[in-house]
Amino acid sequence: AETFSNYFALVVINTLIFMVGMTLNSLALYVFCFRTKPKTTSVIYTINLVVTDLLVNLSLPTRIILYYSGGECLICSYMHIFSYFVNMYCSILFLTSICVDRYLWRNPGVAKAVCVCIWLFAIIVTYSLLMTAFKHSGCCLSKLFTLTVFEFFLPMVIIVAFTVRIMCALSSPGLMQQSRDRRMKAVQLLSTVLVIFTICFTPFHIRQVLFYFHPDLPHHVIVYHVTVTLSSLNSCLDPVVYCFVTTNFQSTMKRFFRKMEKEQTSGDIISMQKSSKASGTVIPIANSILV
Repeated sequence: AETFSNYFALVVINTLIFMVGMTLNSLALYVFCFRTKPKTTSVIYTINLVVTDLLVNLSLPTRIILYYSGGECLICSYMHIFSYFVNMYCSILFLTSICVDRYLWRNPGVAKAVCVCIWLFAIIVTYSLLMTAFKHSGCCLSKLFTLTVFEFFLPMVIIVAFTVRIMCALSSPGLMQQSRDRRMKAVQLLSTVLVIFTICFTPFHIRQVLFYFHPDLPHHVIVYHVTVTLSSLNSCLDPVVYCFVTTNFQSTMKRFFRKMEKEQTSGDIISMQKSSKASGTVIPIANSILV
């Protein structure tokens, strides 16, 4: 009964993540592809991050089916594991690229090449690891541990280092106001990414490290599924990062929600008018009956 309730809760949470993530990231993809010019390096990295988040959302139905079947659908399990690892590490590397972009060469051609390398690296490494794991169970724990170090802890150290560096620069008394505003925005971006890393990706990788040293960890299966669900939550939180990349996304989101609010308000007014008309016809009929 406890296992069923856990899987049911995971189905509900993943369904909510799917609906919210698909809506926000579809809107973001439209904004960055058709409403944002020029295509700067930051925008190129962000478009790839949006695509990654959409792929995370599109992989959620297989995970939902997996949970609904109680973990017995093997095809869903293979599809989920492959898409999950590819998209998670792509998300981590694209978030890191957005953070360090302004301190490196800002060439759109270089940014596109970096994006291609990230996709190829994530796909090839994940595929080779999973094929090894499926053929020889338990042989690639050391490789998974190495992947955890290089694809999570190293990017996190880089982001923390850049955040500290900018905060030290902000404390400089001779800094011009324009530079201070620009660097303050950079701190907000880096802090947002750090929060996403902490909430979404850290629990999963801590679990991976603990499982590497203690394979007989109690409840490790349900802990795995909970941390995987948390990491998928980044597809709903990444739109906060998009707001720091360009003002177009922020203004489009405001217009979108204002339009929804107006439609809801006009719908309420129409329903009130209909109810008032209905009550207006009921009163004369009642009076005629009484007379």
